[in-house]
Amino acid sequence: MTYAIIETGGKQIKVEAGRFYDIELLTAEPDEKVTIDEVLLVQHEGGVSIGQPLVAGATVEGTVMRHFRGRKVLVYKMKPKKKTRKKRGHRQEITRLLINSINLNGEVLAYEEAPTTIETPNVVDSAPAEEIAAE
Repeated sequence: MTYAIIETGGKQIKVEAGRFYDIELLTAEPDEKVTIDEVLLVQHEGGVSIGQPLVAGATVEGTVMRHFRGRKVLVYKMKPKKKTRKKRGHRQEITRLLINSINLNGEVLAYEEAPTTIETPNVVDSAPAEEIAAE
């Protein structure tokens, strides 16, 4: 199993090729390719490359799937006996990133083909409503 640890949005994330991850908002548009150069560690077939702080020549390539907002976090502040209350909400902007490949010194260590389209199943009602009501 080949994986890498990258740094993006002030966080460190363990990534594998062919999987998607929710990270801090990137400026790229959906279906756009992104290359991340801040790779802290690469593990491939038992060999580990550790950077100090970054691994030289290591990159992770991915495709932006979509942008969305995370769950709402409520912040409630209250001072007892003072009639002071503040209720605020926050929704973090998130980018869903599909990891296509992990590269080290120009060599592709792990590669996963990105899906071209996301297929949604067509739901077709086989019996009209009149037949269902008659039964």
